[in-house]
Amino acid sequence: MAWLDANLVSVLNGVAIGCLLFILAIGLSLVFGMMDVLNLAHGAVFLVGAYAGWVVGGTDPSWGTFLLALAVALGIGLLVGGGMSLLTEPLRDRSHLDQALLTLGIALIVAELLSMAFGNDVQAADAPPGLDGTVSLFGNAYPTYRLALIGVGAVFAVGLWLLMSRTMIGSVIRATVADRDMVSAIGIAQHRVKLAVFGAGSALAAAAGVLGVPIYGARPGLDSTVLILALVVVVIGGLGSVRGALVGALVIGQIESLGRAVLADAASFLLFGALALVLVLRPRGLFAGAVR
Repeated sequence: MAWLDANLVSVLNGVAIGCLLFILAIGLSLVFGMMDVLNLAHGAVFLVGAYAGWVVGGTDPSWGTFLLALAVALGIGLLVGGGMSLLTEPLRDRSHLDQALLTLGIALIVAELLSMAFGNDVQAADAPPGLDGTVSLFGNAYPTYRLALIGVGAVFAVGLWLLMSRTMIGSVIRATVADRDMVSAIGIAQHRVKLAVFGAGSALAAAAGVLGVPIYGARPGLDSTVLILALVVVVIGGLGSVRGALVGALVIGQIESLGRAVLADAASFLLFGALALVLVLRPRGLFAGAVR
């Protein structure tokens, strides 16, 4: 109990970061698991959302400008995701290397354009009114915004679980992950499913960028950082698995926060050590094949 009291803030930070990573990584996991498309531009979409949050919301956003920034980011993400789906369609029968080179090239172009437009400084922004203070938790002051982010992540996880397990849309997505050829054989337009999931996944990545601005700010290089974390989450959780993405995100969140607080010098080793351990014990991820 004494250890938990001393590290409670770091543990909660890990949960908050994990929730943000889950919103980011679930789109990447489903697109890769469903359509076998490795999208290395996913981090760039997150960065676009972060800059949209800073430009539209401003450094001291009101609730109106913050929600407007979220709406703008979702719209941009849908458009980008749709465009990425169309661009990768000719490569569907080619190797992952071709997909990786295409999407990596797009990511580098987007990152350079953002750097030219907004400079190389960190652009910070506060949380919306009411979430920009702190609350007392067991005698520890904790940022209200991060606590709210945990709540948003929990609601999103439950909502996504209900969508995937209780609706026709979820059934189609699960079936496409399990057997794409069979889905095509029964008359479901696979390219439409791909377009919808690609767009939704990119929209979530852009929205995660807006939600992440009060924590990370908007800055060059952030796209690479979050992309690596998202890829680790997907590998640990298993391709196409919602439950796996959630568990993987929470694990990586704790490593990123608690690991840096307790074992600062070994934090990077912990991250990739966890990845190596899962690859050795469960090469396909912790929840491989479990779409829900």
